[in-house]
Amino acid sequence: MNASPGPTRSGWREPMLWLVFGLPAVVVAAGFITLWLAIRSGGSDAVPAEVRRTAQIQTTDLGPEQAAARLGLGAVLSVQDDRVLLLPVAGRLDPRQPLRLRLSHPVRADRDLQLVLEPGETGWSAPAQVDPGNAWSASLEDAGGTWRIGGRLQAGERAVRLAPAFDAR
Repeated sequence: MNASPGPTRSGWREPMLWLVFGLPAVVVAAGFITLWLAIRSGGSDAVPAEVRRTAQIQTTDLGPEQAAARLGLGAVLSVQDDRVLLLPVAGRLDPRQPLRLRLSHPVRADRDLQLVLEPGETGWSAPAQVDPGNAWSASLEDAGGTWRIGGRLQAGERAVRLAPAFDAR
């Protein structure tokens, strides 16, 4: 039998050539994109706490949370269109002292807000534009940093209860 060769195809029309060269090229490009995203995001942690590293152990100071639990502190943080309001609901907060509020963006540290809440007739307030489309971690402390309470403001919500991180027991 005399077999005649079939029509020849261009190398670019050969599917196996695309698999041999195309898949590794896509993987290399994805690696560079991942590297670019990692470099661009920076080294910020999701929790903006001061952390010390000793050998393989990470430690942080929980004294302010313990102090807030002993004092039984609690408050409600309300986000208005152009203002943030804080109303005390438990414990004794000094109504003459300003308070520090930190609203941490879940992904981008450059969008974090640090506000000084000034005392008023019913609580504390400060002017602020808070994006309601994001979830925020809220941390409230006194000017001296002796106590700290916190909570998580969910996306679309306008208020959150701030409380100590754990019980005083």
